[in-house]
Amino acid sequence: METTPSSQPKRRGRPKGSSTKSKDEREKEPHRRRGSIDKKRAASVDEKYVQWKSLVPVLYDWFANHNLVWPSLSCRWGPIIEQGSLKNRQRLYLSEQTDKSVPNTLIIANCDVVKPRVAAENHIANFNEEARSPFVKKYKTIIHPGEVNRIRELPQNKNIVATHTDGPEVLIWDIEAQPNKHAVYGAAASRPDLVLSGHQDNAEFALALSPMEPFVLSGGKDKTVVLWSIQDHISTLAADASKSAGSAGSIIKSADNPSIGPRGIFQGHDDTVEDVQFCPSSSQEFCSVGDDSCLILWDARVGNNPVIKVEKAHDADLHCVDWNPHNDNLIITGSADNSVRLFDRRNLTSDGVGSPVHMFEHHTAAVLCVQWCPDRSSVFGSSAEDGLLNIWDYEKVGVRKDTEAKSEDDSPPGLFFQHAGHRDKIVDFHWNASDPWTIVSVSDDLETNGGGGTLQIWRMTDMLYRPEEEVLAEMQQFKDHVSKCVPKSKA
Repeated sequence: METTPSSQPKRRGRPKGSSTKSKDEREKEPHRRRGSIDKKRAASVDEKYVQWKSLVPVLYDWFANHNLVWPSLSCRWGPIIEQGSLKNRQRLYLSEQTDKSVPNTLIIANCDVVKPRVAAENHIANFNEEARSPFVKKYKTIIHPGEVNRIRELPQNKNIVATHTDGPEVLIWDIEAQPNKHAVYGAAASRPDLVLSGHQDNAEFALALSPMEPFVLSGGKDKTVVLWSIQDHISTLAADASKSAGSAGSIIKSADNPSIGPRGIFQGHDDTVEDVQFCPSSSQEFCSVGDDSCLILWDARVGNNPVIKVEKAHDADLHCVDWNPHNDNLIITGSADNSVRLFDRRNLTSDGVGSPVHMFEHHTAAVLCVQWCPDRSSVFGSSAEDGLLNIWDYEKVGVRKDTEAKSEDDSPPGLFFQHAGHRDKIVDFHWNASDPWTIVSVSDDLETNGGGGTLQIWRMTDMLYRPEEEVLAEMQQFKDHVSKCVPKSKA
């Protein structure tokens, strides 16, 4: 049955309504570089931004702002390539979503991540939001066949990344083996090291890689979830291993026709699958969410049908899902209903019954990305079209000190930090597993700047997440130090 434009899933990171347009129509749209803007809306956004910027030296241990000429719909941390006493150099994966005057690209950058308690307050406060950051340098460009909607790195080897484009395939890239390209009009697209086929329609956003084995998971407009193992490609080339090419330690091997089919295709959704995620302790268990408002849990060992299907996990389309790496029972979801919900799979049943443990409500627009913090089991982040990235701690829900007065603008339960440095919708963010409490986030600035994007790398002050006793002891120590330095007045 043909869907009406209003019922079609909205493509995130795009102008509202763009999902109703064909690919040819989208290519004829105006350029998406920084350009003309709604001045009235921009003035309102700027006022809030100025307020936030004045607090940067107080709220952040480190902050870097990097202006993007073209928007990036995804950002991911890669491996550390150099360690220093004051900073580490680390790979950063981005994309460039262009107007076709130059090719769409997958960008590999080197990022200098400043270590905690190193950056001076005046240094992090005096950044130029219209300039590129000296901490981010382009290392390599891969010309991508089609738009780059999603990037995910392989946990077993972060030099290997998977990408989703505006097609049914998943593309696998060996970053170190790929040649550096010059992105000019008419340049030939880079050749992926492996192509994963199995979808019958476009698969644009739902993408995950297992932390246990080199397994890849994808969801798409064909309403299916598809599972692959990169090991299947290795086994087909075992006889020719001595002739294989690739970077040191690579699990991707070159072949004349680098393509493999799926291990399984899983059916249970009634609309586009928007996001997928593996269980942290099993490459055979995973979950998915979609525009049918469903959260589905799967187990490849018992078949291709849902193990648990929560029929109405939210009151609107679900955009994102993440599985707690510290606790296999906890799953968070984000939706177009502006909320984040926490589910405990022990409370879910096969007949679709199950209420969220808690609903986190503070966004004023659709939630686009959720992710658990790798450094604390109860903490997670959520970003949305309202331009905010909220950091939550579910252990703080319901906890309030008797001495703490409740004000009219009191924060909602569980919210303990809000990053307000972006001026448009935050389409993706990623916690840095190699540098505690450090986040990279990216916004698509079409509404406020007429195009382009903003990449920000930041770390909140440790005064906000360290144990209260430690913070108070440090403040007292500082107070005592100041008292000793101030000369006592004579009686």
